Amino acid sequence: MLRGNAVIGQSGGPTCVINASLVGAVKAAKESVCIEKVFGMKFGIEGFMQEKLYDLSSQPDTVLDGLRNTPSSALGSSRHKLIPDDFPRIKAVLEKHNIRYLFLIGGNDTMDTIQRIEAYCKDVGYELQGIGIPKTVDNDLFGTDHTPGFASAARSNILSVKEAGILARDMQKVDQFVIYQTIGRDAGWLAAATALAKKDPSDAPHLIYCPERAFNTEEFIHDAKSCVALYGWVSVVVSEGLLYEDGTPVSASQSIDKFNNTEFGAMGGASAAINVHAILREALGNARGEFQITESLVMCAIDRAESTDLEEAYQCGQEAVWLAVQGVSGYMVSIERVSSTPVTFRFGKTPLEEVAVRAKTLPENYINERGNFVTEEFIEYMKPLISDLPEFASLKDIYIEGKNNDF
Repeated sequence: MLRGNAVIGQSGGPTCVINASLVGAVKAAKESVCIEKVFGMKFGIEGFMQEKLYDLSSQPDTVLDGLRNTPSSALGSSRHKLIPDDFPRIKAVLEKHNIRYLFLIGGNDTMDTIQRIEAYCKDVGYELQGIGIPKTVDNDLFGTDHTPGFASAARSNILSVKEAGILARDMQKVDQFVIYQTIGRDAGWLAAATALAKKDPSDAPHLIYCPERAFNTEEFIHDAKSCVALYGWVSVVVSEGLLYEDGTPVSASQSIDKFNNTEFGAMGGASAAINVHAILREALGNARGEFQITESLVMCAIDRAESTDLEEAYQCGQEAVWLAVQGVSGYMVSIERVSSTPVTFRFGKTPLEEVAVRAKTLPENYINERGNFVTEEFIEYMKPLISDLPEFASLKDIYIEGKNNDF
């Protein structure tokens, strides 16, 4: 078995469970006879190239145990896109510290980073085991049923839409609509997940729009007006990456990141929710309404984390180490849905090349024909991932004699 040290890094946007994966990997590595020391990249691959390394082996157990329930990225993150000149430097740092095991926790771009480092080391004859640990609130990684971080972010959005819906219902004589924006550049998993907030037809959300379907302004106005006529108000959920038929972002964002991705929301200085708000406000005769943009808040809402999500994240970190010490390299840990009745999951592995720089979008059968809500198939996919939601009370339609509910 390959012997040496290990290094772990965190990349991209955080989740409220990403540190659980870090702790799982650290503890598994400390127990392995193949791994001598465990280092942590301070601020990802950028810090690694400057030899900014935490000694994770020396961290007290109290700190590690605390990190299992701490949001954001304890190591510090990075969105650096590797260039050819980076690889010799990365290899030199790996060699200097006898690092033979590389673990990166992240999404699509992170899997691209670890794949390229692992391939380079193989080409130059440096023995290195590279394993990716999945993480993203977007749930857009190929080769896995769902990603650590998604269920907790979904729960956070579901609760926000549910609670904001109650507010909007009661404020309908002041504000006739509410637009809620979720994260989701290419995939609408988080927007779609808010459908679980709905118990009765009148509950929020009434309309959900995902980037997998082109946004049709005329149809949207018609559907929104129909909801206002029926309920007195309307709740609309939009993904930040929503596009018009011609591919133009509804947000009107023109900002591009280092990986050539359009930056939406606050990062790009533009917002789909604001523009959809303007469309609906004009259509309703300059009516009042709200737009709500949570952005990265759902990435660090540890108070809304799913306990199963935290445990899966931890176990993904452990699984990555176990695979690596068995000689497996060039893969990402995956979560497989074995059975639906009852729902059971197991861990597997997916080649990094199938995951890197790609986005797993919502399947066609998860979005209704009109493109403004989800299907029952999607609800069935989501149910095992979200624990029971709180129930809220409503007044009964009991009025004083001679009066009714027509107002």
